[in-house]
Amino acid sequence: MSHYNTNLASEFYVLSILHRLGADATLTLGNKKSVDIAVVRDAGNSVTVDVKGLAGKTSWPVDNVKEAKKNHFLVFVCFLGRIADPELLPEVYVVPSMQVGKFTYHAPNSNRKVVQLSRLRKDAGKYKDAWHLIT
Repeated sequence: MSHYNTNLASEFYVLSILHRLGADATLTLGNKKSVDIAVVRDAGNSVTVDVKGLAGKTSWPVDNVKEAKKNHFLVFVCFLGRIADPELLPEVYVVPSMQVGKFTYHAPNSNRKVVQLSRLRKDAGKYKDAWHLIT
């Protein structure tokens, strides 16, 4: 198999973990969306999740991340170059959208914005597997 749908694999991985933790989580449908999963905590208390998947080990594009919002999270899922290995547990960072800017790299002479895995490993340890922020 030479082609992987990294985004779907990542979204379903996150959805699976949230359900395993008892969350009332739903996958949203549609193209060009910034909300992949909606989670209802209690009546009148919900959060949204934008899942970013990475098959390799470098960085996630975040060009489509427009503004930080309260109760919105980005979940960065990295398959560490082994997406075809079902025994691999991906490396995951659950980052409140208000904090994503701290970890975003703007490429010089370009509009390209990315979040680098190395930067999350170095500076975002408290967000590694921080599922409790969503649930």
